[in-house]
Amino acid sequence: MTPSEFKSWRKSLGLKQKDIADLLGLKKRVIQYYEKGRRDGKPVEIPRTVELASYAISVGIGGFDGKDTQPIAAPAPAAREMETIEN
Repeated sequence: MTPSEFKSWRKSLGLKQKDIADLLGLKKRVIQYYEKGRRDGKPVEIPRTVELASYAISVGIGGFDGKDTQPIAAPAPAAREMETIEN
């Protein structure tokens, strides 16, 4: 997954960098590095684990216990209200 593909994927879901960071269990700054493809002038690769976790999010998988998948939790009511206000 290239940096531009990663950014396009996030935007296609209508999520902010912080939202994706929370879903992936990463810091917002890491998402920024992935989307730029660089950190302090050095190339940054998106790990295969992040690619696979991104796919899982895309198909609605929020967790996996080794046997069964769990759906992505619905956003908190406040987040849904803000989403409505923003749209």
